[in-house]
Amino acid sequence: MPRRHFSFQSCSLSEVPAHEGVGAVRTCRVLGEDAGRRFNFIDMTEIPPGNSVGLHTHDAGDEEVYVIISGKGRMHVDGEEFDVGPGDAILNVAGGTHGLINTGTEPLRMVVLDVAPT
Repeated sequence: MPRRHFSFQSCSLSEVPAHEGVGAVRTCRVLGEDAGRRFNFIDMTEIPPGNSVGLHTHDAGDEEVYVIISGKGRMHVDGEEFDVGPGDAILNVAGGTHGLINTGTEPLRMVVLDVAPT
């Protein structure tokens, strides 16, 4: 039976560049690509103050949802900019362009769910 329970508590964050954004982000992947699933990955990502996920465009086989857990940021989605914070969920559609900068004074933490669209 495929695994159905994942925990970010037992996952170590690793520093990585994020689409040529400012600085690096820290991320932990609890689910990667797995044959037969529509999920490409599920990550916990932490963006330090002033750092960003650079503006980038997804291809037709990839869309994401960012769920903001803590911190503050400024989101860019397909030419629109808006502030985000705890409890916000942002849909980044296949073929869409988006980026996110941490505008706060504490790390911005979010869950990133990346799926193959139907």
